[in-house]
Amino acid sequence: MTSLEFETEGTRPVAAWCDDQYVFATLADGRQIRAPLWWYPYLEQASEAERAEVELQYSGIWWPAIDEGVSIKALLLGWKAPNAKAPDQAA
Repeated sequence: MTSLEFETEGTRPVAAWCDDQYVFATLADGRQIRAPLWWYPYLEQASEAERAEVELQYSGIWWPAIDEGVSIKALLLGWKAPNAKAPDQAA
């Protein structure tokens, strides 16, 4: 499946936020998705204020304070950051 198949008006994020366990996104088609913060260690390690500052892009979410982002495709497909470790696997 190509990236273009995911980059549709319906999958455009219209809201995004984090709590202390998850990153959430609401899509233009009404779906809400979430993923554990541990999937994205740079978000998990960021402060609450850094996670609160988001920029919505056509195909993803950007956190300018930490210069990192997550694509909607990654959230939908369950793609974790390469260095992500489940809490029970953390050293």
